[in-house]
Amino acid sequence: MVLNAIRVFFVLAVVAISASYALRLSKNVGPPQTGEISTETKLAIVIPAIIAVGLIVLDMGFRKKSLGSISGLFFGIVAGVFLTYIFGIVVDWVVEVFFPSKASLGNMIKLLIGAYTIYLCVSFVLQTKDNFRFIIPYVEFSKQTKGAHPLILDTSVIIDGRIADIAETQILEGPLVIPRFVLNETQEIADSSNRLKRARGRRGLDVLNRLRSNDKIEILLTDTRIPSVDELAEVDHKLVALAKHMDGKIVTNDYNLNKIAKLRGVDVININDLANALKPVVLPGEALTVRIIKPGEEIGQGVGYLDDGTMVVVEQGRNHIGEELNIVVTSTLQTSAGRMVFGKIQQEDEALT
Repeated sequence: MVLNAIRVFFVLAVVAISASYALRLSKNVGPPQTGEISTETKLAIVIPAIIAVGLIVLDMGFRKKSLGSISGLFFGIVAGVFLTYIFGIVVDWVVEVFFPSKASLGNMIKLLIGAYTIYLCVSFVLQTKDNFRFIIPYVEFSKQTKGAHPLILDTSVIIDGRIADIAETQILEGPLVIPRFVLNETQEIADSSNRLKRARGRRGLDVLNRLRSNDKIEILLTDTRIPSVDELAEVDHKLVALAKHMDGKIVTNDYNLNKIAKLRGVDVININDLANALKPVVLPGEALTVRIIKPGEEIGQGVGYLDDGTMVVVEQGRNHIGEELNIVVTSTLQTSAGRMVFGKIQQEDEALT
């Protein structure tokens, strides 16, 4: 609404300046004999107005953003006046050298340039202040992220594949950003001579196609050239620099990248931590049913797994491999690899109680 009002005021200001010059021009020439306005007078009004409307149409063709605040309006006007002063010096010199008898023409041109320049500066600041940062006395434009922060995917989380299942639950509010260098790294892995790496890379490409085919997920493939990002060689460092530039979060399951990002003050969503957090809490004394599938590291131990992948170590379970046992949880242990549950075989008298 504010920007539309500025556009209307801009056109009116241009028409007023042009009409003022046209009236002066008609007085200097004298009253027309036929009662008609001269062609030169018409052009002096119409041409600047057409240019003003053309500027507005061109400006509206760009992507619209927020209207901004009064500080943006102030900065745009100051910048426009400064540029007008610079252009005015050039116009005065040109008129003085080539058109010394047309001082009024120079004044009109300076006024029109001032109107054009101020409008463009104000419009530019109001529409693009969210993308960069100005710091001047008492006025600061900082990047403002609307809604959720963008989520930047790294190669490991794409190859892992679980991000597609997580995204389909619609709990990720921000857009998923896939940098070009991450896509290139995934493609290089898919073209690897190593059979296992090639299979993992192709799975990553399948995950990307699955994400792009989901209409409920916003996928952004960024090719933007950012000097602070391009100058870095390591992909992990590029991801951290890009996340800081976009004010986003990195989605990964890479332990080292997780540590680097946190040291640089970048928020990280670790898929492994998310998976561990979603596992059900098992308390000592609870009864579970688990199938023993292999022997444990200690004598007499048997190992089984819950449906969510949690490892269960059962005392005296080595002799029951292949059987489903009712066990009682004795303790739990949280490790970097996940949660482990320790238990013992439930006796009949314990089951009755």
